[in-house]
Amino acid sequence: MSNGLSRLKALNEKLDKKINSKQNLFDNDFETTNTIPTSMVEKTNTTDIKSNYKEDRTLNMESLRKLFSELKINEKCPDFDNVFKYKAMNLAGIGLRDDDFGELRVGKYIQIIAISYDSIGEEKKKAKNISLGYYGKGEMLEIEKKYKIIEFILRWRYEKGLQSIDNYIHLLDKLKALPKTSN
Repeated sequence: MSNGLSRLKALNEKLDKKINSKQNLFDNDFETTNTIPTSMVEKTNTTDIKSNYKEDRTLNMESLRKLFSELKINEKCPDFDNVFKYKAMNLAGIGLRDDDFGELRVGKYIQIIAISYDSIGEEKKKAKNISLGYYGKGEMLEIEKKYKIIEFILRWRYEKGLQSIDNYIHLLDKLKALPKTSN
């Protein structure tokens, strides 16, 4: 037993020496000579981000409105603003994951499917799928139309996400207005 204990102590000492030698690489001299001075780092202007954010959203909404008409989604959902009342939007027949992005699923029909939730009683909700656009068999779909369908879904999801962000910004502003001390 003492032989095992002495071997363990020797290994422990070796390990401590290695740790100390590696820590010496990161002493203050190393850090001060190899860090980038803050004066050289370009600062981000938050007003630029906010203005780009508004421009991006405006362009996104313009594209969405155009696609809304081109893809004839307005036939199932006449009011453009109502398209954002849906909780989610999916695409049947075309892959949207990284590993199958844009691939047509063989033998499948292409549809834009909106998802809403109907209440069934007090606490239960039931998902309801609504077809907003039906485009036939995937094999018959024109490439331009496929691109527009994918673009519509992605732009809708982008805008829906930004609407959620707006809601959280609003809630954080409300939080700032609350008293910071208890009565």
